[in-house]
Amino acid sequence: MIGYLLRRLLGAIPLLLGILTLIFFVMHLAPGDPTDRIFSNPNVSPEVIEQMRRNLGLDKPLHVQYGRWLWSFVRGDFGYSFGQMRPINEILPVVLWNTLQLTLISLVVIFVVGMLIGIVQAVRQYSLADNVLTFLALFFYSMPSFWFALMLILIFSLRAGQEGWPLQFPASGMTGIEYEYMGAGGKLLDRARHLFLPAVALGIGSAAGVARYMRGAMLEVIHQDFIRTARAKGLSERTVIFKHALRNALIPIITLLGLYLPFLLSGAVLVETIFAWPGMGRTIVEAILARDYPLVMATSFVIAAIVVFGNLLSDVLYAVVDPRIRNE
Repeated sequence: MIGYLLRRLLGAIPLLLGILTLIFFVMHLAPGDPTDRIFSNPNVSPEVIEQMRRNLGLDKPLHVQYGRWLWSFVRGDFGYSFGQMRPINEILPVVLWNTLQLTLISLVVIFVVGMLIGIVQAVRQYSLADNVLTFLALFFYSMPSFWFALMLILIFSLRAGQEGWPLQFPASGMTGIEYEYMGAGGKLLDRARHLFLPAVALGIGSAAGVARYMRGAMLEVIHQDFIRTARAKGLSERTVIFKHALRNALIPIITLLGLYLPFLLSGAVLVETIFAWPGMGRTIVEAILARDYPLVMATSFVIAAIVVFGNLLSDVLYAVVDPRIRNE
């Protein structure tokens, strides 16, 4: 297993380099550069603009810019943000941690809620509960995350505030204005309240998809001979379902873990923008609009690396769940 993981990691290096190279040239093919926002100011002379281009290295040929960027990138230097005017190594840890908070909570929503709903549907196949949950799962699965996010803000933030509902959640930001003056418990509760709406908006549609996969996998397992044998031995239904059936039905669900990581990161771009969440999704949108090439490259690399890590994590979990894969 260790040798397999090492081979996968080494194989990921040219993949990541190819992705970054493609993004680099696509970004430079787009019209304009970071100095365009200065052209709108008539008081700035062309000499000043040209000096800024030289300072940023934008006056060099494209292949020279690529070589310089690649060399600094290999040395662990992501460069200097054109838009925020500070080193990217100071920006990335903050926005990455903010996005990981949202993504990890969304993963919990996706797999815990989705798996529980799928198990209930499989155990009570063709019942009223199964039909109702199937309808709700398809309803939420077909709903765009950005539209659902706006509806959550409308209901649980704006409408709840007007009606004085107890379940009112903030519509934007990570913390309230009094966050710095709160105690540890107050800070945790405030962060959880700000996380709730974006995490639900990002995860509920995928949870519906997991529920459908979980239902199909459980139905295939619970009709096999070893499940009937477990019931014949007098084991409780909870033990049969959660100890024997669930573990054997987890293989397709583990596959979804590696698939949903890139889906969550792409969906976080819209959700973070709607909820003004200061994460990587919002940062990369602002960087693209500002033609902030170094910041776009750095955030793209981190997102690509997280996707590769998700696929490796799926492979490791395969071996944990199914010993036959470990022996092979």
